[in-house]
Amino acid sequence: MRVQERIDQLVGDHAARLSERLQAHRAQLFPPDARRELRKFTSGEVAELLGVKDAYLRKLNLDGRGPSPETRAGGRRYYSPADIQALREMLEKGAKSPGTYLPGRRAGDHMQVIAVINFKGGSGKTTTAAHLAQKLALDGYRVLGIDLDPQASLSALHGFQPEFDLLDGGTLYDAIRYDDPVPLRNVIQRTYFTNLDLIPGNLDLMEFEHDTPRALMERSGTLFFTRIGDKLGEVQDDYDVVVIDCPPQLGFLTMSALSAATAILVTVHPQMLDVMSMCQFLLMTSNLLGVVAEAGGDMTYDWLRYVVTRYEPGDGPQNQMVSFMRSLFGDHVLNHPVLKSTAISDAGITKQTLYEVEKSQFTRGTYERAMESLNAVNGEIEGLIQAAWGRGGR
Repeated sequence: MRVQERIDQLVGDHAARLSERLQAHRAQLFPPDARRELRKFTSGEVAELLGVKDAYLRKLNLDGRGPSPETRAGGRRYYSPADIQALREMLEKGAKSPGTYLPGRRAGDHMQVIAVINFKGGSGKTTTAAHLAQKLALDGYRVLGIDLDPQASLSALHGFQPEFDLLDGGTLYDAIRYDDPVPLRNVIQRTYFTNLDLIPGNLDLMEFEHDTPRALMERSGTLFFTRIGDKLGEVQDDYDVVVIDCPPQLGFLTMSALSAATAILVTVHPQMLDVMSMCQFLLMTSNLLGVVAEAGGDMTYDWLRYVVTRYEPGDGPQNQMVSFMRSLFGDHVLNHPVLKSTAISDAGITKQTLYEVEKSQFTRGTYERAMESLNAVNGEIEGLIQAAWGRGGR
């Protein structure tokens, strides 16, 4: 006679086994006593980031100005992320126009809050959010990443394994819950990435979805959709840009994030089923945010853009879909797509982004194509941030 298994116990057993194996994998990659560190960057990479010539960096070094790079075989010079920031600060003092090397906010500029959203898995939402946050940090912006997705992929990319590292909370839920919320600074973690802080996520975030209907019935406290925006106000002076990786569903968390946002980035995989799914997502978003607006929510944005992700230039149907989107949405579609690349997915295996891995791990062409695509997308977004502050792109 066939013995039936209880699904809750079976799934629980699988989760425990998987969690244990992932922890072992992490310990292998990053031993418990090792601090995860970002690699050093070649002088060529640093020159490109700063918008100067490599020869100029060499001259600064010879003149004893700025941080001293590490010199390796063949006289190659390498700079740490802290060195890059120190160079930015030094060069900014002598810059002809302000913001050349430190492009962040100035007096009167509002903090940019970018919500990265999509309803369907596999659209590259978290990958897009992670690369955007890291590139802005490398470019000298003070960035806060918020993992609002209970699946916590953005946290995992930055070295957090929620079921081990966040046993006593530590997510945004602690700061936005209705009973005894903590100050936002209590849940902000420093990352190994200069200029990038993170609020990690885990399953606790789901509690907000369960608590909010009760709070609405009791009509207690503030409106749910103002909670994230109010909390971000506590760190208003600490950051230039906040990047929120939203959950892949339209719940109270996502609506609160969209109410706090000054800009929206929608990731789209250019396949018919994904675009059809996005159509339903946009309809629902419009209806729900209309209700929030009627209840007094601020629904004005600096910009909304669709970014085409996992794009394969040789795929005819994908090209048709991109053309279709451009004809419908015009300038709301970013000019540059994020290419589908083995370099990006291979980096993910070691819980890293393309900005973190060594170029030598990939064939040159594969790495350079992927990097060019990411930099072009992030450069466009940086231009939108600058425009929202009333400045032309850098």
